[in-house]
Amino acid sequence: MSKTTAAFLVQTVIAFAVSFVSSLGGILFLPLDPWQRMFLGISLLFLVSSAFSLAKVVRDQQEAATVRVRLDEARVEKLLAEHNPLAGVG
Repeated sequence: MSKTTAAFLVQTVIAFAVSFVSSLGGILFLPLDPWQRMFLGISLLFLVSSAFSLAKVVRDQQEAATVRVRLDEARVEKLLAEHNPLAGVG
C-alpha cells in the first residue's frame, strides 16, 4: 500500500482551501439576491460533502480489494464456521 508524502498532503489541503474560499468569495461578491446566494451556498456545501463521500467510497473499495483484508475476512469466516454455541449445552 503506497503512502502519500507530506508534501502531497499539504498541496491537497491548500488546493481544497483555495478552491473553497474562492467559491465562497465568488458567491458573496456576485450581484445576487439573498435567496440566490443561499442556493449557491447550499449547493457548494452539498458539493463538498458529496466529494468527501465519494473519496471515502473509492478508498473503501480499494481497501476491500487488498489481500490483507480478504485474508482477515477468511479468518473471521473460518472462526464463525468452527464456533458452535451449543457444544457445551446438554
